[in-house]
Amino acid sequence: MITVGVEEEYFLVDPVTCLPVPLADEVRRAAGLGPIVDAQEVQPELLQAQIEVATPVCSDLDEVGGHLLRLRHALGTAAEKNGCRIVAAGTAPYRQAAPVPVTETARYLAMHSQAPQLVDEQLVNGMHVHVAVPDRAAAVAVLNRIRPWLPVLVAMSANSPLWDGHDTGFASWRTVIFGRWPVSGPPPAFADAADHDRRIAALLDSGAVCDTGQIYWQARMSERYPTVEVRCTDVQLRADAAVMLAGLIRAMVTTALRAEEAGEPLPDCPPERLQAANWYAARHGLSDLLMDPEGRSRRAGDVLVRLLDSVTPALEAAGDTREVTSLIHRLLQQGTSADLQRGVLAEGGMSALTDLLITETVAP
Repeated sequence: MITVGVEEEYFLVDPVTCLPVPLADEVRRAAGLGPIVDAQEVQPELLQAQIEVATPVCSDLDEVGGHLLRLRHALGTAAEKNGCRIVAAGTAPYRQAAPVPVTETARYLAMHSQAPQLVDEQLVNGMHVHVAVPDRAAAVAVLNRIRPWLPVLVAMSANSPLWDGHDTGFASWRTVIFGRWPVSGPPPAFADAADHDRRIAALLDSGAVCDTGQIYWQARMSERYPTVEVRCTDVQLRADAAVMLAGLIRAMVTTALRAEEAGEPLPDCPPERLQAANWYAARHGLSDLLMDPEGRSRRAGDVLVRLLDSVTPALEAAGDTREVTSLIHRLLQQGTSADLQRGVLAEGGMSALTDLLITETVAP
């Protein structure tokens, strides 16, 4: 069984105003006191109003879901002890005039010196899915084969429509914010692992990025683990939606590995078309047409069905078919979390939105 792990980032917010509060150190200490959270599972993020969790390596989706719920509840309890709450939203819906302080590590302080305005506005949270691969050559093959589908994942995971208290018009404003960094967006195609390494080295030599951690492609080869890391998705409001995406992404990687082993031709996906598809997915989520891997505009549901059909053998082999497909059907019926945020804000205002974000983040 191909293993999988999930990282999620959350905001710490005031329970009344939903404004970010810089209490990450306090919440981490409180979470670390309990026996149900390992120190390595809860980590600081770029800004002091953010916190990150990482599941252990998992073999099945029940493990993924169990760990995410455990970590969300542990952090939720720790946050309450410190007078704040955790919120799993892709962007902070509201901001104060003064920027949130940067976490005081050498790396993060260097990033702030490099790009102060970008760091001050980096109030965005993602979900990163790590899927095990046999070696670096296989990782590059996977990246080349899954890249045409990344915009569809952006659309499915859209959970960041709001910024400074208003609707941005984008379902995933986080995708736009992240696109401002020097090396970001959909990854390029690589000839092989050596080509990948040469191009990374050239970026580092140029000084445009300080380290490999600033290679913000939406899917990349992990430097720490023998995995492909898919990081294009907004953090999910509900844990079961995160489980759905983890299962789907693992199936995509499995399908790509099988296609590579079978010698199937690589998909033809020019970078300009992929970039356009990514922008369109961030703009509309699932509420409009989507571009399929060939660049044709189709109904969002039809594109999702095609993706699901392509990975069904991998889902069946992992025993994930029923769970993933039922959650995708729910997504098509109910819309994305971006749709939900917009609807609640329009009907009930800030108070109702705050209640939604806080409640759904730790919902079973």
